[in-house]
Amino acid sequence: MAGGWLLAWHNSLQHEVIHGHPTPWRRLNFALAAPPLSLWLPFEAYRRSHLAHHATEHLTDPNHDPESRYALQGPGLARALVRTARRLQTNLVGRLVIGPIFDAAHFLAKEARQILGGDGARLRLWAGHLVAVALIWLWVQAICGMSLAQYLLFFVYPGSALSLIRSFAEHRAHPDPGRRVAVVEGAPVLGLLFLNNNLHAAHHDRPGLAWYELPALYRRERERLLTANGGLVYAGYADVFRRYLFRPHHRLGRLDPEGATAS
Repeated sequence: MAGGWLLAWHNSLQHEVIHGHPTPWRRLNFALAAPPLSLWLPFEAYRRSHLAHHATEHLTDPNHDPESRYALQGPGLARALVRTARRLQTNLVGRLVIGPIFDAAHFLAKEARQILGGDGARLRLWAGHLVAVALIWLWVQAICGMSLAQYLLFFVYPGSALSLIRSFAEHRAHPDPGRRVAVVEGAPVLGLLFLNNNLHAAHHDRPGLAWYELPALYRRERERLLTANGGLVYAGYADVFRRYLFRPHHRLGRLDPEGATAS
């Protein structure tokens, strides 16, 4: 569990670095975020994807938002398999069990298609990433004495699952783009792990604000933020688990529990 906590916390730190923190020095920030502890996700790829997520006016729409959890409609076996995998993750237990494997496999398949399609910049990114992975693996095996299976089982898998608790309820489909971003209040432990990104409406409102400044902003602007997001607020992560451990958070191609058309 401690290994998973470390990886999830590092993912939160990477998120902070994308938004210009935690220090004023860009090179130091990059040095903190760059080690690929998850092995499968290059930091630069995550940085580009997350900035595109913030830049789009079509949050949750898989045609525009690279971090959408919805699935595109259309023919083809590959797309049907993706939709099936997405559907199995519409509740929290599915997201935690299947999500870490699906996210890595889906991402790696997409990256492979781009490289095989002749994307030289993507190939260079991966060349640097694989060097960094080799260094991480040398440390894990030679210094820590762990096998690859142990590292994946005790660090990568639980770390990804913990991070997916945060992302599970951050967004929903809704006709009004302002009502697609949630807040999870009362999360002293997981809120610290996620560096206050549980206050997600506040983060989207002021994405350049440092993690430790978000609670004060949320306290000052709570009424405005919750009015803007249609009151999409949870009373802690226990509330999220209670609602969605086995019940779908949304339905692909149908109406989600709040009556919003899923993308």
